[in-house]
Amino acid sequence: MSKGKDKNLVAVFGCGYWGKNLVRNFHELGALRAIADPDEKTAHAMAKQYGAAAESPQQILSDPSVSGIVIAAPAELHFELASQALHAGKHVFVEKPLALQVEQAEQLVRIAEAGQRSLMVGHLLQYHPAFLRLKDLVHAGELGRIQYVYSNRLNLGKVRREENILWSFAPHDISMILSIFGEEPKSVYARGSRYLHKEIADVTTTHMTFASGGNAHVFVSWLHPFKEQKLIVVGEKGMAVFDDGQTWESKLTLYPHSIEWKAGVPEPNRSEALPVPLEEQEPLKLECQHFLDCMSNGTRPRTDGNEGVRVLRVLQAAERSMAEQGPAPAQRHAQGRPAQPAPEGVFVHESAFVDQPSTIGAGTRIWHFSHVLSGSNIGRDCIIGQNVMIGPDVTVGQGCKIQNNVSIYTGITLEDGVFCGPSCVFTNVNNPRAGIERKDEFRPTLVKQGATIGANATIVCGATIGVYAFIAAGAVVTSDVPPHALMAGVPARRIGWMSHAGEKLGDDLICPREGRSYQETAPERLEEIVD
Repeated sequence: MSKGKDKNLVAVFGCGYWGKNLVRNFHELGALRAIADPDEKTAHAMAKQYGAAAESPQQILSDPSVSGIVIAAPAELHFELASQALHAGKHVFVEKPLALQVEQAEQLVRIAEAGQRSLMVGHLLQYHPAFLRLKDLVHAGELGRIQYVYSNRLNLGKVRREENILWSFAPHDISMILSIFGEEPKSVYARGSRYLHKEIADVTTTHMTFASGGNAHVFVSWLHPFKEQKLIVVGEKGMAVFDDGQTWESKLTLYPHSIEWKAGVPEPNRSEALPVPLEEQEPLKLECQHFLDCMSNGTRPRTDGNEGVRVLRVLQAAERSMAEQGPAPAQRHAQGRPAQPAPEGVFVHESAFVDQPSTIGAGTRIWHFSHVLSGSNIGRDCIIGQNVMIGPDVTVGQGCKIQNNVSIYTGITLEDGVFCGPSCVFTNVNNPRAGIERKDEFRPTLVKQGATIGANATIVCGATIGVYAFIAAGAVVTSDVPPHALMAGVPARRIGWMSHAGEKLGDDLICPREGRSYQETAPERLEEIVD
C-alpha cells in the first residue's frame, strides 16, 4: 500500500507480547492510527513511540478515520472484539485463533459477508516467502502426488496457562497443511500429555487423514530442549523441507528423491539437496500489507474467515479425540435443538430462543443464549447481546442496543434508540419476596427515546427516564429523570446535562460534538434552542 493520502488506517487492540510487533509493522507501513490496551501505561508509551493515539476500543470503533481493527488480545476475547468491530463497519484482522468455537467463527464470517468487510486470520506462515514458494512447487506438480506431510513446532516455552500447546502452536501448521492438500481431513486422531499442569497439555501429536489418500501429522511441544520449526512435504516425485530455523539461503530445500521398483523391491534414488532461492522479507510485514491491500481493493484475504473456520474444525476435532481417546471426524454438525426459523432480515443465534407470538423488526440481531418471551415486540435494527431476557409482553423500540446480561421484564418499555449497558438492572416490583406472588403489583417503567443506561446501573420500577438522559454506571435511579439529565450516585442525583449526542454540556450549554445549543427553562428542565 502506498503512503498516499487515500491510505486506509488501522488500530491495534492489544500491544503485548505479539501485538507490539503488529504495531511496529503497521507504523512502518504508514497505516497506524491508534492503539488500545488494558494497560494504559503501556499503550501510551507505545503510542508515543510510534506517533499514534492511545484510545479506548469504544473511541476507536466510533472513529470514522479508522478503517481496520487488528486484534492481538487474549484468545477468549477474539470473538467479542471482532464482532464489535465488524458491527461498527470495520475491516478486521484477528490473530489466531479466529475464535474459540467453530460456531462463533462462522458467525463472524456471516457478519463480515453481510457487511462486505474483510475478515482475516493471522496464520502468519501462509505469508512466509518459503511457504509460498513451497505451495507453488506443490501446485505445479514438482513433487508429484502428495503422500504425507508432517511438521514439528518445538521449543522450551513460552508456556501458557490460558491455552494448551495444541491451540498455542498447532494452528499455523494445520493452516499450512490444509493449504497444501486443498481439503479438510476426514478424520483427526490426537494424543496429549500433561506434565506441568494436570489440565493443560504440554505436548500433543495430531494425525490427519484426507479423503485424497494423503496423511499428515503435527508434533508440538513447549517442553523441548531446542527450538525447531520444520515442515516436511513428501510426494511421489520429490520431497521438500521448510525449516524456518535456517538462514534464508537454506530455509527451503528440495530433495528430488524418488523410489523405483526393481524386481518387486523398492529402491530409493537419492539426489543432491537443492536449496530454493528466496527473497528475504519479513513475513509479518507481508501479512500486514496483505490486510491493507484487501481493505483497499476489496479482495478476499488469503487467510480469510472461512480458512480460520477450517482450522478451528481440526483443532476442535483434535480436542475431542484427546478427550475420547480415539479418532474424531473433523466436521461435526451442531447437536441439540434445530435452529429456529427467523423472520426475514432478522438474525437469531442458534442458542437463542424466540417464543411465539413475537414481533421482531428487520435488521435486528439476537445473540447467544438470549430469550425473547411471547407477546414481545422488538423494533428494527436492534442489537440484543448475549444472555438477555426480554418479556413477556415487552416493547422495545427501533435501533436499541441491549448489551450482555440484561433482563427487560413485563411493564418495562424502551422507546427508540435506547442503550442498556452490560448487567444493568430493571425491577418491576418494589418489595419482592420469593414466597409471595406480586404480579398484580408490577409498576411500569418507561425509558424514553435516546436514553443511555450505564453498566450495572439499577432502575427501580415506576420511574420514567426522560429523552436523551444519561444514567452513569452503577447509579441507582429511584424516581423520574428529566430529559437530558446526567445522573450518578446512590441514590442517583443530577450532576449535569447531556446533549443529544451523549456529550456532557459545559457552562455554555453547547454540545462540543454537534454544536447544538441548549437552555435551562426551569430548575430541572433543559431544552434545545431552535432557531
